[in-house]
Amino acid sequence: MGNNTGNRTGAALIWALSVNYAGMVALAVAVNLTPVFLTTFGRELGGVSGLTNEQLGRIGGITFLGLVLGILLTGPLADRLGAKLFAVLGNVFVSLGLLMLGTAQNYTTVLVASAVMGFGAGVLDMVLSPIVCALQPEKRSVAMNLLHSFYCTGAVLTILMGALALKLDWGWRNISLWLSLMPAVVGFCFILLKLPPLVQHEEGRMRLRELIFKPFFLVAVVALFFGGATELAMAQWLPAYAEKQLHFSAWISGMAFLGFSVAMAVGRIGAGILGNKIDPYKIMLACCWSSVAFFLIACSPWWPSVALAACILAGLAGSCLWPCLLGVTADRYPRGGASMFGFLSTFGNFGGVFMPWVVGIIADRSSLATGLMISAACPLLMGILLLWMRKQKGIEN
Repeated sequence: MGNNTGNRTGAALIWALSVNYAGMVALAVAVNLTPVFLTTFGRELGGVSGLTNEQLGRIGGITFLGLVLGILLTGPLADRLGAKLFAVLGNVFVSLGLLMLGTAQNYTTVLVASAVMGFGAGVLDMVLSPIVCALQPEKRSVAMNLLHSFYCTGAVLTILMGALALKLDWGWRNISLWLSLMPAVVGFCFILLKLPPLVQHEEGRMRLRELIFKPFFLVAVVALFFGGATELAMAQWLPAYAEKQLHFSAWISGMAFLGFSVAMAVGRIGAGILGNKIDPYKIMLACCWSSVAFFLIACSPWWPSVALAACILAGLAGSCLWPCLLGVTADRYPRGGASMFGFLSTFGNFGGVFMPWVVGIIADRSSLATGLMISAACPLLMGILLLWMRKQKGIEN
């Protein structure tokens, strides 16, 4: 490795990467825990009539708002103050949010806890990618896929632990308190780490106001918007679609969502392994075209089993789009720093909110199958943008 990463090999590198992977698991806990307990919140915190669907939906909305604020507020600061401070703070906020959730006695406290966890998740989302790219500058696309596979792993573990807590009547407060220990430990491990600078070039960091005038970067931003939309459109609606339109039981629908998350983890790990041998653009394009096919097959409710299998496989196909695109953009602009990653992640998250919302609007007017069919336009458009990006190799723009 070059410069400050030159001596970071063997056990030290593995340990540094492992701490960052654990940070991604903490991020996944912050984002995926409250959805597991939505119906429980509605029953326990809403009085006789329970919480409305809008109130329950507000929990996820406030988590996302905190996440975006975490990205936007800390991205530029991380370039100036260093990554370690924000890696520690991100874990502290996640731990604090889980503690607040574990002691919440009313709906308002759950909202505040969700905002705090979301903010911590946003800080981690912003800082973990550039740290891992700085640790492995010679294979950024591979590094991004392996890092983001741990988000999927964390999501699977969170869903399983939440389901187990409900089944064994452990209570959502107790599981939240126990889980708060994990990000606290990860934050302490970050304190002990010696991290390389996020930008390792003598000419210094490329400012965001320079990047936004680069055609390649702007196309990458739009492509990541479609990547986030591709991933979250299916993830957000899969259980409801499987239960309401494919007519599977709630348990099978939930297991299908779990299978989707496992498929995403497998896909990212696989892309990380193949990334050493195959051009990441080829991997992303194959995943875009496969995603289009799986979305269209999934929208065939007259073949329920085939449609459900296609829903799960859509997780495999769309898994590497986000991390691979971060990797190739970092390769293109190695001086971009945390600000670049924060800007990209913000638009990826916007895509992940926008498309599920559009699917819901279409479903109200037609059906969920139609909404998911329209979602196939996202990987299609992303693929078209990737074709242009691939042609720009070696061209300065």
